[in-house]
Amino acid sequence: MILKSTFSLIVCLLMSSFLTAQSTSMEVYNIFQAKCASCHSNANPQSQLDLEGSGATVELRALDVYNNIFNKTPNNAHAIAKGYKFIYPGRSDKSFLFRKIAPDFDESVNVHLLEDGVMPPYGSDELTEIEKEMIRQWILFGAPSTGQVVNPTIIENYYNGAVQEESFPDGPPPAPDASEGFQIKMGPFFLNPAGQAFDEAEYFTKYALELPEDVEVARLDIKMSPFSHHFIIYNFGGQANNIPAGLRTNANHSDISFSAVVTEPTDLNLPAGTAFKWNDDLVLDLNSHYINYSPSNIFKAEAYVNVYTQDLGTAAQEMKTELYVNFNIPIPNNGNPITHDQAVAFPNLGDVYVWGIMGHTHKYGRGYKIYEREGLNVGDIIYDGACPQGVPNCVSPNFDYQHIPMRYFEPLRPTTISPAIGLHHEATWINDGPSSVNFGSTSDDEMQVMILMYTEDIDGVGVGSEDIEVDENYVIYPNPSNGTTSFYNKSMNSSFDVELFDMTGKQIRSYQNISVNQFNMERGDLKNGMYMYTIRNENGQTQTGKLIFQ
Repeated sequence: MILKSTFSLIVCLLMSSFLTAQSTSMEVYNIFQAKCASCHSNANPQSQLDLEGSGATVELRALDVYNNIFNKTPNNAHAIAKGYKFIYPGRSDKSFLFRKIAPDFDESVNVHLLEDGVMPPYGSDELTEIEKEMIRQWILFGAPSTGQVVNPTIIENYYNGAVQEESFPDGPPPAPDASEGFQIKMGPFFLNPAGQAFDEAEYFTKYALELPEDVEVARLDIKMSPFSHHFIIYNFGGQANNIPAGLRTNANHSDISFSAVVTEPTDLNLPAGTAFKWNDDLVLDLNSHYINYSPSNIFKAEAYVNVYTQDLGTAAQEMKTELYVNFNIPIPNNGNPITHDQAVAFPNLGDVYVWGIMGHTHKYGRGYKIYEREGLNVGDIIYDGACPQGVPNCVSPNFDYQHIPMRYFEPLRPTTISPAIGLHHEATWINDGPSSVNFGSTSDDEMQVMILMYTEDIDGVGVGSEDIEVDENYVIYPNPSNGTTSFYNKSMNSSFDVELFDMTGKQIRSYQNISVNQFNMERGDLKNGMYMYTIRNENGQTQTGKLIFQ
């Protein structure tokens, strides 16, 4: 009798800690009961899938269903071949149940005919957008058995008519053709309006590529919203199995390297003869940091990466990425400029060839510069984050911490990284906030991070005759602007074209064959925010940059 009572007590304690009425897992179970259990009951489980569960209590039935679907392989040949699970923690696109309930909800999910139709069948009571999103969010956060990992209020408000903001209002960017590569998606996750709880989020999520073979990556086209502060692609070493699935806030980076770091939508089209090398078993760690600057709109945050691949051995040189971090940057809140600098010496890379270089700060940042260095002596400046394309000595410097430019060198720039010879980077801040800050991961902390993209040799690397030449004969003012923007041609000897793009890469303005020296563009209905412009002269030379309306 004592043993029986003890066992009953243990079961009750386990059930109370496993699933409660407030847990996201229980909310998902309730959706299954309302919309799916009539076809997938315990007594008559269609396709041998029981979504009702067995047990004397709702907690036991929910536990039974969880064990039936979490990381379990469906009884479907196509799903087995694709590596799908009923619920694949962290990956809604590989979760067979979600694919069947949301083919018209998630545009990145294309249900194959061999997946045996949708759920519920046409004519039945379909899941609402809120219900589909709750299931998707639960999966993206790792489909845990306990705890509330999704805030249902923000989901309900978003789909019940609250003013909405989306990363991609025109739908997700098209993926590469299967013969060229594939697409990676991170998100969505939701942010409340500025000034409310959950108005900022930085998440990591591991992403197993499961490639059929080792490949080279010659291009990473990264798509994200201007609301994004940065997007980073890390490469896991041997620790990936120890990292939990799904969106997480803890980096857990004890064995990690890098592929790409960007602060705005960027098409990383690597120089001819270079490529990243990705092994077939490579596991990425994706890092997305979004801030909702809207005072009234709920924001749906997403990021996409179009990965363009080629056969191993195609490139002559491997492109590599390194981060250099200054962790000791105390910044008092006295409203005065403060600068911290650091000699770049370790890791000791020796002689390398730099393709891309950039700096990174948070909101108090007012400048970022990188110099050559010999010993303790600082030499010529090679990067200025306040200038278009990071090229120093620009006419009208304007440091925008949210979208600090990467400077690209073609041909690649010979550089040495060692204790004796290397680089020197410095950042400047003005802290007018409520407290002193130091290095940290949130937008209320600060950072000083230098990103370096390089190869170890230059043999076989060519810029080619088709590379775009840069024309720096144009001045754009005022920038930022709140009305008319002027494009002034300093050379006064050729016509030019102007194109304006939003931060998703969509062309929104185009002006051809401008023959006057000063062209005035009216703002019209353009919203506040950042845009990209391209000026092209009659010889095909271009100048690109950022235009801000405020």
